[in-house]
Amino acid sequence: MQTNFSPEQLENPRVAEADRILRRCVHCGFCTATCPTYVLLGDERDSPRGRIYLMKDMFEQGADASPEVTLHIDRCLSCLSCVTTCPSGVDYMHLVDMARIHIEETGKRPVREQNLRKLLARILPYPERFRAALVLAALARPLRGLFRAIGFPEIANMLEMAPAGGPRLGAYGRPGVIRAEGERHHRVALLAGCAQQPLRPEINDATVRMLTQHGVEVVIAKEQGCCGALVHHLGLEERSIAQAKRNVDAWTAAMDKEPLDAIIVNASGCGTMVKDYGHLLAYEPDYVERAQQISGLARDITEFLFEIGLRPPLHWSDLRVAYHSACSMQHGQNVNVQPRELLKQAGYTVVEIPEGHICCGSAGTYNILQSEIANDLRERKQRNIESVRPDLVVAGNIGCITQLKQDGKIPVVHTVELLDWALGGPCPKELTHFKDRARKVKDLVLAGAR
Repeated sequence: MQTNFSPEQLENPRVAEADRILRRCVHCGFCTATCPTYVLLGDERDSPRGRIYLMKDMFEQGADASPEVTLHIDRCLSCLSCVTTCPSGVDYMHLVDMARIHIEETGKRPVREQNLRKLLARILPYPERFRAALVLAALARPLRGLFRAIGFPEIANMLEMAPAGGPRLGAYGRPGVIRAEGERHHRVALLAGCAQQPLRPEINDATVRMLTQHGVEVVIAKEQGCCGALVHHLGLEERSIAQAKRNVDAWTAAMDKEPLDAIIVNASGCGTMVKDYGHLLAYEPDYVERAQQISGLARDITEFLFEIGLRPPLHWSDLRVAYHSACSMQHGQNVNVQPRELLKQAGYTVVEIPEGHICCGSAGTYNILQSEIANDLRERKQRNIESVRPDLVVAGNIGCITQLKQDGKIPVVHTVELLDWALGGPCPKELTHFKDRARKVKDLVLAGAR
């Protein structure tokens, strides 16, 4: 793609980066076939290629974000399916991130939308604030139909996604060190997360159990917090950088005491973000080297378990598991083989979901801010899931789990929860009706010997 930046514009390193990215695009249009919004809406401006043209014009002109640009960039899920598809290696992820920042700095939004975005940024990244919000949401949940009827679909969607019984407490999540069972073979830090803690603390509990029984010491660093992804995708660059710095400082302090073998992340959206800290903090001289080190240590929980080797399961079942590969897992991190192989090693029958590359519509705060498109994508995904007739769905991202549970007929759990159950952990509460289909391996061996 030919660009028309002036020499003066190219002196800005961010503009120079945008120029390099834009020049790689060859207008082939392969990305349109795998873009969820283009597949749904059929508007070229809601495809990666169309958005690239909009961003190119905005950046070249040095103009404030127009309502048209804002609309079509806001509709982008940042699912990165286009990045996987693109034969030219266009770095769409960082280009659209730059556009979101520019829109936030120069664009104009309706007051109601501004206030909603501010509310999300002030609550979701903070577990205790979010926990309090979920208590209120549980009380207001019966009113979700009313909110939708009077023209507040965003509030209705938030109430729909909130757990009916309010937030839950887990065994792990607070700062501390959890010792390995038996001899210690590895030492890791665990990102405890923000929204995930009150929404589904069982994920962290299962993660810690899985790690410790494999001889891994787990450190939950004292000053860590949100990874920064939620505010980053809202275009709030300074806040995302501040949150990333906080985590880099926290994990550096943990490494100063004793080296870490990995930084474990069990929400793939967060994992994609942490693995990008080297890029996010590239212009922060006091952090860039440490950020690159942190990015190099970051591992999804399934990546790490696959690397160290999974212990033999204690329970075996005939359950058919539909594996939903979160966009941030398959496109953002290119982690595809490991989760599926671990599930098979644990004794489950893994079935693939048609159109597995198409987003479920979660995408951070997207299912709140763009609820109509998100709902259409969720229903499309649920139909595809139902077509393969699984017993349950597993995913490696809390956003996807929350999204797919809405109006879903099939239970959804985290990958690590299912692995934990196979290796002797508790049965996930959504799967208690499947308990009789999980047999102890030793009983099966004895039965076979007879």
